[in-house]
Amino acid sequence: MIAPFRALLVAAALLVSPFAATAAPTEITDALGRKVAVELPAKRLVVNFNFEEFTAVAGVAGWQSVVGMSRTAWEGWRPSIFKRYTAVIPNLAAMPDVGLIEDGSFSAEKLIALKPDAFLVADWMFTALGSERERIEAAGIPILVIDYNAQILERHLASTRALGKVTGNDARAEELATFYESQYRDVLARVAKAKVARKPRTYVEVGPDGADTVGVSYATTMWGKILTLLGSENIAVGRLAGASGRMNPEAIIAADPDAIFIAGSSWANKPKAVKTGYEMSEEQTRASLAPYAARAGWADLTAVRAGNVNAIEHGLSRSLFDFVAMQYIGKRLYPEALADVDPAASFKAYHAKYLPVSYGGTWMLPLKP
Repeated sequence: MIAPFRALLVAAALLVSPFAATAAPTEITDALGRKVAVELPAKRLVVNFNFEEFTAVAGVAGWQSVVGMSRTAWEGWRPSIFKRYTAVIPNLAAMPDVGLIEDGSFSAEKLIALKPDAFLVADWMFTALGSERERIEAAGIPILVIDYNAQILERHLASTRALGKVTGNDARAEELATFYESQYRDVLARVAKAKVARKPRTYVEVGPDGADTVGVSYATTMWGKILTLLGSENIAVGRLAGASGRMNPEAIIAADPDAIFIAGSSWANKPKAVKTGYEMSEEQTRASLAPYAARAGWADLTAVRAGNVNAIEHGLSRSLFDFVAMQYIGKRLYPEALADVDPAASFKAYHAKYLPVSYGGTWMLPLKP
């Protein structure tokens, strides 16, 4: 009777051990430095933002573990990019939607019903969630904050590594984090060595509504932080009440920027927008940018006279590939220091190595060739 009894014990151990192996949660450090316990490997994830960063780290296969997303932040805001990714990630098309705080559609009930192992959320939405955070965590759903918007190197790196940990792609994430840091530091090292008589004055504006409307500018985050990191005098600093906002048109003219960057994209239902992205030709982008240089009072601006009015993809201001934007802006401010850098080639190479969609279109260029 002893041998059969031992056999039963062994069989029972074999049944229990796979569950025991995944029962102990693993601490993951998110973008805010929070230690979040997640049971790994995570098999059910909900993704709120940074979809392209998730893809770069986890690959197409990683999306098989995604059971929900904030669709508006991708499909709604940039449908042409979403469509391109759906062609290679078929389950995106029918992905359940948990909504978005910004438009009031977010539903904690929908999120909880999906029973995810973790909720990956951008910092700005984590803040906006308020008391909903407690409801989600009380349901046993860990929240991992991912942040590329603040333009803080440490947050970029922590976010990338957190994505790697939660998806089981640590090596890939470490490669990406190391690569990003090297590109970031290379640009800043070149800028530090640039010889200029004074800091170049810069102005950035998001252009979804056309030149007749003054768009949002940035002082301390996203584009604003990038302009400051690159050693320029961002004219929005001290002229906006918060991290971002709309500048007074007269204040822009009085500040007389040396370089102007109008952020465009493939926004839906924005016919007057500055057009950038996969489907745009250089001619289309320049045609959509031209009305900005023709604004009242802009003809005598240093940037306009010098031919330094530029279109640049808004998505390049808060991503794992935003080093490309740093290269482009750096080159427009310090041509000699970045003479051998080709931002478009850098972005094409990044696509070839880390993204499942092919590079194409127009992402950044000056109004005048």
